[in-house]
Amino acid sequence: MDWTWYLFRFEGRINRAKYWLAGLIIVCWMIFLAAIVAALGARSFGFAVDDIFKAVDPDNYRTLSRTDLPLVVAKVIGTPLFAWVFAATSIKRLHDRDKSAWWVLPFFVLPGLINQFVDRIGNGYIGFALALISFVLATWGGIELLFFRGSRKTNRFGADPLYVSPAGKPGWDQQRELEMSTQKAGPPPQWRVKPEA
Repeated sequence: MDWTWYLFRFEGRINRAKYWLAGLIIVCWMIFLAAIVAALGARSFGFAVDDIFKAVDPDNYRTLSRTDLPLVVAKVIGTPLFAWVFAATSIKRLHDRDKSAWWVLPFFVLPGLINQFVDRIGNGYIGFALALISFVLATWGGIELLFFRGSRKTNRFGADPLYVSPAGKPGWDQQRELEMSTQKAGPPPQWRVKPEA
């Protein structure tokens, strides 16, 4: 498998199993980074979707101290990496469902923005309605990407990643069907080197 394409590029399609695997890879990276930060002496550590939105919130920068430096460095490195891998695999999974990458906005970006700013809304009914909308959109996106099967045929984003040809091979492998005849070295058969020469 081409891991660079799988984790970092946005074109093509992946099936449910590869999407679950990408989530497992992200969790393992988070655990590894958390262990490094804990070894450096951070008091508390965690990654969340809110970290992406907290990067643009000026209130978070006013409370930083020198002891928070390992935590800040880990989040500055980890959060963009995890967000990129999550976005790349989610978009490929949306492509498998024959949906445009724009569906990332209602499934992930809008609920994240609502959750980040819902506590700043004074009216309880509006806050509740926005939180409910956020929950419904995020749940719909999760169910769509984690549990529904992709389109069974070639769609505008590529071939079905689960397609198995009748011969039992996955897809059409052009390299197996190309045949190059071997070139023989030496002169043509009518030209011979004399044994006495």
